[in-house]
Amino acid sequence: MNRADEQYLCTLGRLLREGVRRDGRNGGTFGLFGEQLRFDLREGFPLLTSKRVNFDAIKVELLWFLRGDTNIKFLHDNGVHIWDEWADENGDLGPVYGSQWRNWPDYDGDGSGFYERRSIDQIRNVIKSLKDDPHGRRHIVTAWNPAEIGDMALPPCHCLFQFHVANGVLNCQLYQRSADWFLGVPFNIASYALLTILMAREVDLMPGELIHTFGDYHLYQNHIDQAWEQLRRDDGDLPALPVLSITTDVSIFDLSPDDIGVIDYRPLAAIKAPISK
Repeated sequence: MNRADEQYLCTLGRLLREGVRRDGRNGGTFGLFGEQLRFDLREGFPLLTSKRVNFDAIKVELLWFLRGDTNIKFLHDNGVHIWDEWADENGDLGPVYGSQWRNWPDYDGDGSGFYERRSIDQIRNVIKSLKDDPHGRRHIVTAWNPAEIGDMALPPCHCLFQFHVANGVLNCQLYQRSADWFLGVPFNIASYALLTILMAREVDLMPGELIHTFGDYHLYQNHIDQAWEQLRRDDGDLPALPVLSITTDVSIFDLSPDDIGVIDYRPLAAIKAPISK
Protein backbone atom coordinates (compact mmCIF):
# COMPACT_ATOMS: atom_id res chain seq x y z
CA MET A 1 0.00 0.00 0.00
CA ASN A 2 1.15 3.54 -0.63
CA ARG A 3 2.27 5.49 2.44
CA ALA A 4 -0.34 8.25 2.10
CA ASP A 5 -3.32 5.91 2.26
CA GLU A 6 -1.63 3.82 4.95
CA GLN A 7 -1.34 6.81 7.31
CA TYR A 8 -4.77 8.17 6.52
CA LEU A 9 -6.56 4.83 6.95
CA CYS A 10 -4.71 4.06 10.19
CA THR A 11 -6.07 7.24 11.73
CA LEU A 12 -9.51 6.62 10.21
CA GLY A 13 -9.58 3.26 11.99
CA ARG A 14 -8.56 4.88 15.28
CA LEU A 15 -11.42 7.38 14.98
CA LEU A 16 -13.91 4.60 14.30
CA ARG A 17 -12.73 2.54 17.26
CA GLU A 18 -11.70 5.19 19.81
CA GLY A 19 -13.38 8.46 18.81
CA VAL A 20 -15.26 10.22 21.60
CA ARG A 21 -18.94 10.90 20.85
CA ARG A 22 -19.88 14.59 21.04
CA ASP A 23 -22.73 16.82 19.94
CA GLY A 24 -21.80 20.06 18.17
CA ARG A 25 -23.24 22.94 16.18
CA ASN A 26 -23.48 20.83 13.02
CA GLY A 27 -24.28 17.35 14.29
CA GLY A 28 -22.74 14.52 16.23
CA THR A 29 -19.08 13.62 15.78
CA PHE A 30 -16.63 11.00 16.98
CA GLY A 31 -13.41 12.88 17.62
CA LEU A 32 -9.90 12.89 19.01
CA PHE A 33 -7.33 15.65 19.51
CA GLY A 34 -3.74 15.93 18.32
CA GLU A 35 -2.43 13.94 15.35
CA GLN A 36 0.26 14.30 12.70
CA LEU A 37 0.76 12.78 9.26
CA ARG A 38 3.93 13.12 7.16
CA PHE A 39 4.10 12.85 3.37
CA ASP A 40 7.35 12.71 1.42
CA LEU A 41 6.41 14.45 -1.81
CA ARG A 42 9.31 12.75 -3.60
CA GLU A 43 7.49 9.42 -3.21
CA GLY A 44 4.44 10.48 -5.23
CA PHE A 45 1.66 13.01 -5.04
CA PRO A 46 -0.50 12.23 -1.96
CA LEU A 47 -3.91 12.06 -3.62
CA LEU A 48 -5.58 9.12 -1.88
CA THR A 49 -6.33 6.05 -3.95
CA SER A 50 -8.54 4.17 -1.45
CA LYS A 51 -11.34 6.35 -2.87
CA ARG A 52 -11.48 8.85 -5.69
CA VAL A 53 -10.72 12.42 -4.58
CA ASN A 54 -11.75 15.31 -6.85
CA PHE A 55 -8.40 16.78 -7.88
CA ASP A 56 -10.01 19.26 -10.29
CA ALA A 57 -11.80 20.93 -7.37
CA ILE A 58 -8.60 20.90 -5.30
CA LYS A 59 -6.46 22.71 -7.86
CA VAL A 60 -9.18 25.25 -8.72
CA GLU A 61 -9.78 26.08 -5.05
CA LEU A 62 -6.05 26.51 -4.37
CA LEU A 63 -5.61 28.84 -7.34
CA TRP A 64 -8.67 30.74 -6.08
CA PHE A 65 -6.98 31.19 -2.70
CA LEU A 66 -3.78 32.33 -4.39
CA ARG A 67 -5.72 34.95 -6.38
CA GLY A 68 -6.93 36.46 -3.10
CA ASP A 69 -10.48 35.88 -4.30
CA THR A 70 -13.44 35.49 -1.94
CA ASN A 71 -16.31 35.34 -4.43
CA ILE A 72 -17.41 32.00 -5.87
CA LYS A 73 -17.58 33.22 -9.49
CA PHE A 74 -14.06 31.95 -10.32
CA LEU A 75 -14.98 28.59 -8.81
CA HIS A 76 -18.19 28.42 -10.84
CA ASP A 77 -16.38 29.45 -14.01
CA ASN A 78 -14.21 26.37 -13.49
CA GLY A 79 -17.01 23.98 -12.58
CA VAL A 80 -16.44 23.93 -8.80
CA HIS A 81 -19.34 24.34 -6.34
CA ILE A 82 -17.83 23.29 -3.00
CA TRP A 83 -18.32 26.74 -1.42
CA ASP A 84 -21.86 27.35 -2.65
CA GLU A 85 -23.57 26.54 0.65
CA TRP A 86 -21.71 29.28 2.49
CA ALA A 87 -21.92 32.10 -0.08
CA ASP A 88 -24.40 34.98 0.16
CA GLU A 89 -26.80 36.00 -2.62
CA ASN A 90 -23.96 37.80 -4.42
CA GLY A 91 -21.57 34.87 -4.18
CA ASP A 92 -19.45 36.52 -1.48
CA LEU A 93 -17.94 34.72 1.50
CA GLY A 94 -16.39 37.55 3.47
CA PRO A 95 -12.65 37.71 4.25
CA VAL A 96 -11.93 33.96 4.02
CA TYR A 97 -8.63 32.28 3.09
CA GLY A 98 -7.74 34.22 -0.06
CA SER A 99 -8.32 37.55 1.64
CA GLN A 100 -6.09 36.68 4.59
CA TRP A 101 -3.34 35.14 2.41
CA ARG A 102 -3.14 38.07 -0.01
CA ASN A 103 -4.85 41.03 1.66
CA TRP A 104 -4.40 40.84 5.46
CA PRO A 105 -5.60 44.22 6.78
CA ASP A 106 -3.08 46.66 8.20
CA TYR A 107 -3.51 50.29 9.20
CA ASP A 108 -1.00 53.11 8.94
CA GLY A 109 -1.47 56.08 11.28
CA ASP A 110 -0.13 59.59 10.66
CA GLY A 111 -0.16 60.60 14.34
CA SER A 112 -3.32 62.69 14.03
CA GLY A 113 -5.76 59.89 14.76
CA PHE A 114 -6.36 59.17 11.06
CA TYR A 115 -5.55 55.66 9.86
CA GLU A 116 -5.26 54.53 6.27
CA ARG A 117 -6.03 50.91 5.48
CA ARG A 118 -3.24 48.99 3.81
CA SER A 119 -2.83 45.30 3.19
CA ILE A 120 -0.19 42.64 3.73
CA ASP A 121 0.36 40.10 0.96
CA GLN A 122 1.53 37.12 2.99
CA ILE A 123 2.14 34.90 -0.04
CA ARG A 124 4.41 37.39 -1.81
CA ASN A 125 6.14 38.11 1.49
CA VAL A 126 6.88 34.46 2.20
CA ILE A 127 8.19 33.95 -1.35
CA LYS A 128 10.52 36.91 -0.81
CA SER A 129 11.67 35.64 2.58
CA LEU A 130 12.36 32.17 1.18
CA LYS A 131 14.54 33.71 -1.52
CA ASP A 132 16.29 36.29 0.68
CA ASP A 133 16.71 34.27 3.88
CA PRO A 134 15.94 30.62 3.11
CA HIS A 135 17.12 29.35 6.49
CA GLY A 136 15.00 31.83 8.44
CA ARG A 137 12.29 30.66 10.84
CA ARG A 138 9.61 33.16 9.91
CA HIS A 139 8.27 31.67 6.67
CA ILE A 140 4.71 31.66 7.99
CA VAL A 141 1.28 32.35 6.51
CA THR A 142 -1.81 32.51 8.74
CA ALA A 143 -5.48 32.66 7.86
CA TRP A 144 -6.64 32.98 11.48
CA ASN A 145 -7.43 36.67 11.91
CA PRO A 146 -9.40 37.13 15.17
CA ALA A 147 -10.55 40.61 14.15
CA GLU A 148 -12.32 39.27 11.06
CA ILE A 149 -13.53 35.80 12.10
CA GLY A 150 -17.06 37.13 12.62
CA ASP A 151 -17.19 38.46 9.06
CA MET A 152 -16.18 35.16 7.46
CA ALA A 153 -18.77 32.76 6.08
CA LEU A 154 -16.68 29.98 7.63
CA PRO A 155 -13.71 30.41 9.98
CA PRO A 156 -10.52 28.84 8.60
CA CYS A 157 -10.03 25.17 9.45
CA HIS A 158 -6.52 24.90 7.97
CA CYS A 159 -5.31 28.04 9.63
CA LEU A 160 -1.49 28.33 9.62
CA PHE A 161 1.41 26.95 7.62
CA GLN A 162 5.17 27.32 7.83
CA PHE A 163 7.93 26.58 5.33
CA HIS A 164 11.38 25.24 6.17
CA VAL A 165 14.47 24.94 3.97
CA ALA A 166 17.36 22.51 4.38
CA ASN A 167 19.84 21.22 1.77
CA GLY A 168 17.94 22.79 -1.09
CA VAL A 169 14.65 21.14 -0.07
CA LEU A 170 11.43 22.95 0.88
CA ASN A 171 9.24 21.43 3.58
CA CYS A 172 5.86 22.64 4.78
CA GLN A 173 4.06 22.12 8.08
CA LEU A 174 0.33 22.84 8.21
CA TYR A 175 -1.70 23.27 11.39
CA GLN A 176 -5.38 22.41 10.99
CA ARG A 177 -7.53 23.31 13.99
CA SER A 178 -10.59 21.33 12.84
CA ALA A 179 -10.51 18.35 10.49
CA ASP A 180 -13.44 16.55 8.88
CA TRP A 181 -11.55 13.29 8.40
CA PHE A 182 -13.76 11.64 5.81
CA LEU A 183 -14.55 14.46 3.40
CA GLY A 184 -12.19 17.31 4.21
CA VAL A 185 -8.83 15.81 5.11
CA PRO A 186 -8.11 13.96 1.82
CA PHE A 187 -8.82 17.27 0.06
CA ASN A 188 -6.60 19.24 2.48
CA ILE A 189 -3.67 16.83 2.15
CA ALA A 190 -3.61 17.14 -1.63
CA SER A 191 -4.19 20.91 -1.56
CA TYR A 192 -1.19 21.64 0.67
CA ALA A 193 0.97 19.10 -1.15
CA LEU A 194 0.20 21.03 -4.33
CA LEU A 195 0.91 24.35 -2.61
CA THR A 196 4.26 23.07 -1.33
CA ILE A 197 5.27 21.88 -4.80
CA LEU A 198 4.20 25.17 -6.39
CA MET A 199 6.09 27.20 -3.79
CA ALA A 200 9.22 25.07 -4.21
CA ARG A 201 9.03 25.65 -7.94
CA GLU A 202 8.59 29.40 -7.38
CA VAL A 203 11.75 29.72 -5.25
CA ASP A 204 13.88 27.17 -7.14
CA LEU A 205 13.95 24.47 -4.46
CA MET A 206 13.04 20.79 -4.43
CA PRO A 207 9.79 19.84 -2.65
CA GLY A 208 10.36 17.69 0.41
CA GLU A 209 7.89 16.83 3.17
CA LEU A 210 4.37 17.96 3.92
CA ILE A 211 3.82 17.64 7.66
CA HIS A 212 0.11 17.83 8.47
CA THR A 213 -0.67 18.54 12.12
CA PHE A 214 -4.22 18.35 13.47
CA GLY A 215 -6.03 19.77 16.48
CA ASP A 216 -9.59 18.44 16.66
CA TYR A 217 -10.01 15.66 14.09
CA HIS A 218 -13.33 13.90 13.79
CA LEU A 219 -15.81 11.80 11.87
CA TYR A 220 -19.35 13.06 11.51
CA GLN A 221 -22.02 10.63 12.62
CA ASN A 222 -23.50 10.57 9.11
CA HIS A 223 -20.10 9.52 7.67
CA ILE A 224 -19.63 6.39 9.80
CA ASP A 225 -20.97 3.84 7.29
CA GLN A 226 -18.90 5.39 4.49
CA ALA A 227 -15.78 5.40 6.68
CA TRP A 228 -16.15 1.68 7.39
CA GLU A 229 -16.59 1.07 3.65
CA GLN A 230 -13.33 2.86 2.91
CA LEU A 231 -11.48 1.11 5.72
CA ARG A 232 -12.55 -2.29 4.40
CA ARG A 233 -10.66 -1.47 1.20
CA ASP A 234 -7.39 -1.65 3.17
CA ASP A 235 -6.16 -4.96 1.80
CA GLY A 236 -2.51 -3.97 1.55
CA ASP A 237 -2.64 -3.65 -2.23
CA LEU A 238 -4.10 -0.23 -3.00
CA PRO A 239 -3.12 1.58 -6.22
CA ALA A 240 0.09 3.59 -6.31
CA LEU A 241 0.04 7.36 -5.91
CA PRO A 242 -0.19 9.48 -9.05
CA VAL A 243 2.40 11.92 -10.39
CA LEU A 244 1.75 15.66 -10.45
CA SER A 245 2.07 17.39 -13.84
CA ILE A 246 2.63 21.14 -14.34
CA THR A 247 2.85 22.04 -18.01
CA THR A 248 4.15 25.62 -17.82
CA ASP A 249 6.90 27.59 -16.10
CA VAL A 250 4.81 30.71 -15.37
CA SER A 251 4.66 32.26 -11.91
CA ILE A 252 2.47 30.77 -9.21
CA PHE A 253 0.23 33.83 -9.61
CA ASP A 254 -0.33 33.24 -13.33
CA LEU A 255 -1.21 29.56 -13.33
CA SER A 256 -4.55 28.38 -14.68
CA PRO A 257 -6.34 25.13 -13.79
CA ASP A 258 -5.46 23.69 -17.21
CA ASP A 259 -1.74 23.97 -16.35
CA ILE A 260 -1.99 21.42 -13.52
CA GLY A 261 -2.95 17.77 -13.61
CA VAL A 262 -2.18 14.30 -12.29
CA ILE A 263 -0.82 11.37 -14.28
CA ASP A 264 -1.65 7.70 -13.59
CA TYR A 265 -4.36 8.41 -11.03
CA ARG A 266 -6.24 5.09 -10.79
CA PRO A 267 -8.14 5.20 -7.50
CA LEU A 268 -10.89 2.97 -6.26
CA ALA A 269 -14.42 4.31 -6.67
CA ALA A 270 -15.61 7.48 -4.97
CA ILE A 271 -17.66 7.15 -1.77
CA LYS A 272 -20.39 9.75 -1.47
CA ALA A 273 -21.22 11.42 1.86
CA PRO A 274 -23.21 14.54 2.85
CA ILE A 275 -21.44 17.77 3.78
CA SER A 276 -21.94 18.88 7.39
CA LYS A 277 -22.17 22.68 7.45
